[in-house]
Amino acid sequence: MDGFRDWEFKDQIQRASVSVMNNIAEGFDSGSDAKFINFLNIAKGSCSEVRSMLFLCEDLHICTEEERIRLQAMTRQINTGIIKMISHLTPAT
Repeated sequence: MDGFRDWEFKDQIQRASVSVMNNIAEGFDSGSDAKFINFLNIAKGSCSEVRSMLFLCEDLHICTEEERIRLQAMTRQINTGIIKMISHLTPAT
């Protein structure tokens, strides 16, 4: 993989990772539970993007299988936390 494509890949996975954190923060300050839930769903999507990109990371030999597995486990933990926050904020019907 050439340096430019390597940089592009790393930039994309970093932007998706930062998006998770920033959407949670922005949602927290949004002023309503409904808006917060919306931002949490966006964060969840970005977390899924990172998890998906980790397969490509391994395929492109940027990370090892062990690193991919470890990092994907972390994204699943983050995703579970986001789902729990959404559940906590969702009004009971």
